[in-house]
Amino acid sequence: MSSTKKKKIEPLTGEDLVRKVKELGNLSKEEKARACGYYTVTKNGIERVNMMKFLNALIDAEGIELDGKQSANGRGGRSASYRISVQSNGNLLIGAAYTKQMDLKPGDEFEISLGRKHIHLKQVDVDEREEVA
Repeated sequence: MSSTKKKKIEPLTGEDLVRKVKELGNLSKEEKARACGYYTVTKNGIERVNMMKFLNALIDAEGIELDGKQSANGRGGRSASYRISVQSNGNLLIGAAYTKQMDLKPGDEFEISLGRKHIHLKQVDVDEREEVA
């Protein structure tokens, strides 16, 4: 580590993690883990790579279930990580894993309330939609 202090990045998860690992190409596993934020710095300033956390996050991001659990429909797929990132175009994408878990259908509507650092979604009932229309 150089004499300038590096700012530790938050470990990447989900699609961001998979994308970054692919971008890093031929680097070693340890270098990829470090670049994705899976390391700690000891009191003596020594970086330690957290390979288990990195590999587990990568397994989760790829939707691989090692526990023998299957999703509700019996097929594989991504599991919900309960974390999302703002995309480069400024959008937040809530994935299908969440909508399936909530049994939502195309056309279901929500009211959005914004807090200081949170978003609250309240599903609009069919009766409320008809009153507004």
